[in-house]
Amino acid sequence: MQDIDFTRTLIIKPSSLGDVVQALPVLTALREAHPQARVAWLAAAPLADLLLGHPRLDEVILFDRRRFGHVGRSLTVTADFMAFIQDVRQRRFTAVLDLQGLFRSGFLAAATGAPARVGFASARELATVFYTLAVPLPHDEMHAVDRYLALARHIGLAEPRARDHLPVAGESRAAVRARLAGEGIAPQEPLVVVAAHARWATKQWPPERFAEVLLRLHGETGARGVLVGGGAAAPVGRQVAERAACARPIDLSDRTTLKEMVALVAEARAVVTNDSGPMHVAAAVGTPVAAIFGPTHPGRTGPYGPGHRVLTGQAACRPCFRRECPYGGAEGALECLLTVKADEVARHLLEIWRESPMLNSRHGDGERK
Repeated sequence: MQDIDFTRTLIIKPSSLGDVVQALPVLTALREAHPQARVAWLAAAPLADLLLGHPRLDEVILFDRRRFGHVGRSLTVTADFMAFIQDVRQRRFTAVLDLQGLFRSGFLAAATGAPARVGFASARELATVFYTLAVPLPHDEMHAVDRYLALARHIGLAEPRARDHLPVAGESRAAVRARLAGEGIAPQEPLVVVAAHARWATKQWPPERFAEVLLRLHGETGARGVLVGGGAAAPVGRQVAERAACARPIDLSDRTTLKEMVALVAEARAVVTNDSGPMHVAAAVGTPVAAIFGPTHPGRTGPYGPGHRVLTGQAACRPCFRRECPYGGAEGALECLLTVKADEVARHLLEIWRESPMLNSRHGDGERK
C-alpha cells in the first residue's frame, strides 16, 4: 500500500446531496485517524450549505460546475477556471481522495499536484489515469457507504467510531423550531417529513399516494406532514399538500436552506420518501425512513443502517437503473414503482411510528443520542 501523508487532505465529492451525505463517514474516519490534519472538501456550490461549518472540516472549496462547464467555449470562464486550478494548487495538498470517480474529478485531483491521489479502480471516464492509487472493490453490489469505507480502510483508516457524520447544529434546530412554530405547529406536535420529489421520473412515486399516506397517518396518530425538497420539488409538494389538505400538512418545498432541511429531518419522528437525497440525510441523522424504491437497488443506495423500511414493487425487470421506463406508456410501465400501494407504505410507516417513539428532541429531552 502506498504510504500517504494526510497532513493536508482534499476530499473530492462535489455532488449530489445523497452521494455527499453517504461519503461523510470517510471524513469521520480521516479525522479520527489524523486529528491534526487539515481537511478540505471540494463541493458543488449548491451543496456548500450542507458542509460549511461542519466540525470535522477546515475548509469547503466551492466548484461552480455549471459555469465551469463552459470551459473552452468562453475565454472568461476558461481564465477563471485556470485561476481556480492555480488557487487549489497553491494549497499544496499532500493527499487527494477522489470519491466522485469521473474524468473531471480525476483531472482536478491531478491538478492539485498532490503526491498521493486515491480513487476507485472502477472509476469511469478514464479517471484512473490521474490516480497514484486505484482501489479495487470486492464486488459491485456493495452499498455506497460501504464502498467509501472500503476505500478508507485500503489507505489505512479505521472504521469510524463516531456515528454523527452529519451533525445538526443547535442553532439550526432552534431556527427550525421557530419556523415550525410560525407555521402553527406546536412544540409537542408529532411530525413526519415527506420528501415526495425524485430527480428521475422512474423514481417518482405518485403525489396522490403520498397524500393518501399522510391522511392515513394523520387520522391514526394526529401527525402533521412537512414537505421538503429543493426548487424542483415545489410542484410535487403543492400537489401532495393540496390532496392531503385535511391532514393540514406544511409545504416547505423550496422554502428551506439545506441546513434547515437537515434539522427538520432530525426533528421528525419519521421520513417517508422516494429514493432521494433527503432519504440519506434521514439515515445519517438517525431518523427512521419508509423509502419507496422502483428501478434502483436498495442494497446499493438504500437508507443506511438499522430501523428503516424499504418498499419495492414486484417487477421482473427491476432493478434496471433507468431514468426512463423501457415500457413507455405500455402495459407494465413503471410496474416496479406503481405496484407499491399507499396502504402498504402507510402500514410500514405506522409500524415505524410505534417502534421508535420519542426519538427526537421535540418529543424527548435533549439531543438525539
